[in-house]
Amino acid sequence: MPSQPVVGDESPPNPTMKMHRLCSGHHSNLFTTAQGRRDFLQVGAMAGLGLTLPHLLKLQAAQMNLPPVESYKPVATSIIHIYLPGGMAQHESWDPKPLAAPDYRGPFSPVKGVTGEYVGGQFTNIAKILDKISIIRSVTHGEAAHERGTHNMFTGYRPSPAIKFPSFGTIISHEQGPRNNLPPYIAIPNIIAPDQGSGYLSSAFGPFALGSDPADKNFTVRDLAAPKDIDDRRFERRRSLLAAVDEHFRSQEKSDGLTAMDSFYDAAYNLISSTQAREAFNLNAEPNKLRDEYGRNAAGQRFLLARRLVEAGTRMVSVNYGSWDHHSNIKGSFESQAPQFDVAFARLIKDLDERGMLDTTLVLVSSEFGRAPKINSTNGRDHYPRVFSVAMAGGGVKRGFVYGKSDALGAEPEENPVGPEDLARTMYRLLGINASKRLVLEGVRPIDIVNGGRLLTELIA
Repeated sequence: MPSQPVVGDESPPNPTMKMHRLCSGHHSNLFTTAQGRRDFLQVGAMAGLGLTLPHLLKLQAAQMNLPPVESYKPVATSIIHIYLPGGMAQHESWDPKPLAAPDYRGPFSPVKGVTGEYVGGQFTNIAKILDKISIIRSVTHGEAAHERGTHNMFTGYRPSPAIKFPSFGTIISHEQGPRNNLPPYIAIPNIIAPDQGSGYLSSAFGPFALGSDPADKNFTVRDLAAPKDIDDRRFERRRSLLAAVDEHFRSQEKSDGLTAMDSFYDAAYNLISSTQAREAFNLNAEPNKLRDEYGRNAAGQRFLLARRLVEAGTRMVSVNYGSWDHHSNIKGSFESQAPQFDVAFARLIKDLDERGMLDTTLVLVSSEFGRAPKINSTNGRDHYPRVFSVAMAGGGVKRGFVYGKSDALGAEPEENPVGPEDLARTMYRLLGINASKRLVLEGVRPIDIVNGGRLLTELIA
């Protein structure tokens, strides 16, 4: 039997060559980590479909028998993670300081919400739904570089030179698998950082990236339909041929890895052959009025598509919006992006609530860090990980609640500091995943889903 690839090896396993003899075509990815790796398998030009599968054999071979861990009943059945890359300023968003001096308070007058709490001056619609969400104002970590802060907030782990940790979505995909023929983990519109990917786990558990923006006029999702010259009968015939080739290699090589591939291929075929699954991506099925209310822009259409996908069965949707690295002119930068976010986020929360989905859909809004408490010489704010904010809603989280507190200037946590591992542990518990479970890869010690951290019981409804 041929040797299997070691973790980190860029050479594809032997079955790749067998698949290339069967299939050819363009090399788009279905489940992909956007890491530009060469080790992918083609499932067939007849489906217009490419599948990434690095190290799946290694993952399957490396599993060990570990002591059972306590299981939890999920409160949330899905999660929408809205990520605001660049480091959103907490003073202009979730944690304004209306009584501070102007060079700390910033350029906007805070808005008083329905709960009596204040939010940033550009959050006029969010102020009206504060009774439906929670804000954590005491998030903290020590990473002031974008890449390292991003790693914290997508994985719940501090960066390590020895190992690349999997993202939240990858863990959810690994632990809970697909539902209703949809990818369990979807990135909208694309993957912005490797930290959104699969880390030490197989990229079979990584995100399905759309490849285009839902706000585009001619938005389509790649790989969801067979080419026009391939009918259903021919599609199934090619699939049967693939199964026959797999069976031949299985008998010749006696490799359990080939059996492991079957579920991966089936997920891809089910996606493109299921009308219901494909329809989940169809924004045109939404009423024009609702699309207008979300906003015909990047934030609005991305958030609306996220709602459609979790409603259809996707377990985690990771939505990226904007660029919040405002070292200068924070006023103009916020005025150009925050209103779209404000409208879309408020409508998303109301939409989920109106559909009876908010109690079972966890919504998390985060960024890699915050911004410095004092406005700098170019009227912006610099990187600042010592204290910042995240927002959460639904999925078992209290409504109209503020947890933690920063000091009067927004410079330090004053009450209940929260680390990335605390957020991760709490999120996983709400989703029914025990964060103390250990995952094993050959040659690597057992690794906790979350290392340390405490459950934020005060935040849970």
